[in-house]
Amino acid sequence: MAKSYNIAVIGGDGTGPEVIREGMKVLDAVSPAHGFKLHYHPYDLGGERYLRTGDTLPDSVLEELRKVDAIYLGAIGHVDVKPGILEKGVLLKIRFELDQYINLRPVKLYPGVECPIKNKGPKEIDYICVRENSGGLYTGIGGISRQGTKDEVAQQCMVYTYDQVQRCLRYAFECARKYGKKARGVGPNNTLALIGKSNVLTYVFDLWNRVFAEMGDQEYPDIKREYYHVDATCLYMVSSPEMFDVMVTENMFGDIVTDLAAITQGGLGIAAGGNINPEGVSMFEPIGGTAPMWTGKNAINPLAAIGAGAMMLKTLGEEAAGVAIEQAIAATTPNMKSQLANQMGFTTTEIGDLVASAV
Repeated sequence: MAKSYNIAVIGGDGTGPEVIREGMKVLDAVSPAHGFKLHYHPYDLGGERYLRTGDTLPDSVLEELRKVDAIYLGAIGHVDVKPGILEKGVLLKIRFELDQYINLRPVKLYPGVECPIKNKGPKEIDYICVRENSGGLYTGIGGISRQGTKDEVAQQCMVYTYDQVQRCLRYAFECARKYGKKARGVGPNNTLALIGKSNVLTYVFDLWNRVFAEMGDQEYPDIKREYYHVDATCLYMVSSPEMFDVMVTENMFGDIVTDLAAITQGGLGIAAGGNINPEGVSMFEPIGGTAPMWTGKNAINPLAAIGAGAMMLKTLGEEAAGVAIEQAIAATTPNMKSQLANQMGFTTTEIGDLVASAV
């Protein structure tokens, strides 16, 4: 009997539904050949729902999301909704309530995709960013006093527990062991680099560095360990991206370095991401926004959403199917005029068709 998976589909706002439609097309093309079925469950969440009802993410819907195998997300954001409402009410609520404590970002330059870094190609830009997704500054610990006066004080704290650091580092070590350069046959070592700022954020990164060393010595002696300050990391990501294999960092630093990584791999139209709970329900999405200027024009690049679908399958255990989609993307990108939304040489639908055919 074929395996089956229940997938919550949140098309969201703007071009989100358009790119998710093409991602589902590719998922439906790959699943029969690999012996599993996908059952889609659509959810109306995002700006349009909020404007109609005042709801962001009702608790009843959240409870349903706890019971699916994965969540496939297009994009959330609306020009008529005040910034922060949807981000906190939908995206962050899902991440925190479902304890999606890893943000996973593969950084892979596909053949034929233009890279803004001179003399760098697919061989040099091929690494993984593991971002801690549940702690740090983004948890909102802090406050404002005497607001609106010249004595106003604003405070926001970077807070991490031992458990948060340990579970993130364990995921990163396992990722390096499974997907590092040695495991893929393209390098002598599987290497994990911790990205921090231990010379200034001494308390937080004393914890990160101690757990990193303890875990590496006791459980992962086969993984080569490195450490880089986050500012130096940004420099190296442009000058020498080939030096990275798997990197791991805290929440805010991870948010910054993954956007820098995205442009080196061709931009937001290519970059896919996952919010992972290894023991629960994970959510996968293109990391670009809703692109309202392209809504309804069938001109947005769907490759990031298609790549997110590949990540979803690999996380569900369908590794071969996920790899097949990645190979199909690699077969498609050389035929595209550009990866920019309005210069692809194909429509959104046509790109989906090409990848589905290549699968």
